[in-house]
Amino acid sequence: MNKNIIIAGVGGQGILTIASIIDLAAMNLGLNVKQAEVHGMSQRGGAVESHLRISSEEIFSDLIPLGKADLILSIEPMEALRYLPFLSPTGVIVTATEPYKNIPDYPDEEKLMETISESTVYLPVEAGSLAKKAGSPKTFNVVMLGAASPYLGIKAKELEKAIGLFFERKGEEIIDMNIKAFRLGKEYASE
Repeated sequence: MNKNIIIAGVGGQGILTIASIIDLAAMNLGLNVKQAEVHGMSQRGGAVESHLRISSEEIFSDLIPLGKADLILSIEPMEALRYLPFLSPTGVIVTATEPYKNIPDYPDEEKLMETISESTVYLPVEAGSLAKKAGSPKTFNVVMLGAASPYLGIKAKELEKAIGLFFERKGEEIIDMNIKAFRLGKEYASE
């Protein structure tokens, strides 16, 4: 087992939550994990990326080289474009379709999605509506985790167990809502 995953978005979108849940699931399976985060700005709205490497073998670096990412999980579509050089020729992009317009000259949304679709195999996800269906817009990131789950190499039940552990201190209601969000994202990906 060997997966190189880049999780990208902007501050406040739950990038590090996604990475932590995947980390927990991988470690519970006895896999090796290396993770590195880069924060573009130390405030909400700044670019954030997480390099996540999972393997059954020893991992020597926490950074993913150019052209070696198996998956780019982007919580914001423009951020998916930023990391295209990291994607392997057989890699996949799973991206939210809803932009986070934090700059005045944000690119045209149609052209943005068209460029992503021409670049690789990709799955566009309307995560906002799925998060609302799960019970809260705050589950947007967990919906995206669910949509990316078929490409992670970790079984859904292990990821759900990790969601339970991650949100344990917030109570059963929050755990259940996030598991529902995960399942909605996973179902969306399989349609």
